[in-house]
Amino acid sequence: MLNIGGLHQGVVIDHIPAGEAMKIYEYLNLGDLDCEVAIIKNASSKKIGRKDIIKIEGPLTINIDALAVRNPNVTINIIENDVIVEKRPVTLPNEVTNIIKCKNPRCITCIEQELPHIFRLTNKEDRVYRCIYCEEAYKRNE
Repeated sequence: MLNIGGLHQGVVIDHIPAGEAMKIYEYLNLGDLDCEVAIIKNASSKKIGRKDIIKIEGPLTINIDALAVRNPNVTINIIENDVIVEKRPVTLPNEVTNIIKCKNPRCITCIEQELPHIFRLTNKEDRVYRCIYCEEAYKRNE
């Protein structure tokens, strides 16, 4: 079995569906951060069979809850002084900026490309977000 060292301080994103870690890496722009990132792919899991895990060393300045837009079943483990101090599921944010891109070709964000893509949660049960400019709906399965 592969052994990856623990974190002194940082975040572990766990219960990522197998094969999805690189998408999350890109989605959260983790390559732009100045910290160590470990990606574990296809780890065995009693809960979901196979899973991916991302370990991020150091304090984070990004909104991890934005993961709930695409991967609502991931869990976040906050590590401080080599100990898990918090373990929680991600929660849907009420608003996300530049996480979802509007696909409506008539949206102002297509013309004014420097405008941020801002979506607000309009239906929590169905996880529906809408563009604040044109009301175009985004559902997780898109």
